[in-house]
Order: sequence, then structure tokens, then C-alpha cells
Amino acid sequence: MTAIAEDLDIKALQKTWAAFDRVAHLRPIRSDEEYDRTVALMNYLLDVVGDQEDHELSGLLDLVSELVEDYDTDHYAIEASEPKEALRYLIAARGLKQGDLAEIVPQSNLSAILSGKRKISATLAGKLAKYFNVSPALFVPA
Repeated sequence: MTAIAEDLDIKALQKTWAAFDRVAHLRPIRSDEEYDRTVALMNYLLDVVGDQEDHELSGLLDLVSELVEDYDTDHYAIEASEPKEALRYLIAARGLKQGDLAEIVPQSNLSAILSGKRKISATLAGKLAKYFNVSPALFVPA
């Protein structure tokens, strides 16, 4: 037997788990219905725990959050977009025109990038990242 098994009171664990399970019904998430229930539990725990890392429920919040994150990763993954599409989105989302970026990249180069005729250099990726306040990785092909 391991040290953990020797120190474990299995009967107390069964009794405690049964009571906990009646309240939280915490399981690996295998369906959208279970996902919705687990997200609701996570949100409730977030309201209760807040940013108190020493709260007695913070460990439970961590566990529930990891279950939700794992399900999100497996079922709702967002594919990376091409750097030019990310740039096009940021320009549109901020209501900018190509000329607004003239201090960072010449208009002709920007047009070539957005049309796919030219790639974003590492130097330009850094400048764009700073301008838009995003990670330079956004402008590097995956």
C-alpha cells in the first residue's frame, strides 16, 4: 500500500463524496448539457470565491475551471487565422483605414500583405503588435 492509501479513510471519503455529489454532481464533461451545468457551477463559484486565492472553495473552483477549459479546448477550439486575416480584422474592428498605418507600414506594402502577395516580416509583426496591443505571434503564420 502507498502512503496515501494508508492515510485514507475510505469510508469517510465515500460518505463525504456522496454528500458532495448530491450537491455538485461534478463529473468529467461529456455532453453540452453537462457542460452548461458545470459552467453554471463555475460561475457561481467565481461569484463566491472572487479573487480570494485562500478561499476554502478556491481548489474546487480550480478543478471545475479545468474541466470547463478541457471541454472548451476539445469542442470549441478556434482555428488560428492567417496573419493577413488577423490584421484585416484588427483594422476593421478599430475603424481604421490603410492610411492610418502609414507610419508603421507603407500603403503599398500593406495592400500587398492584405492581398496575400507579401508576408509580414518579424520586424513588422513586432510593430503591429505594439500598435494594436496584441502578441506578435498573431502576425506569424502557424
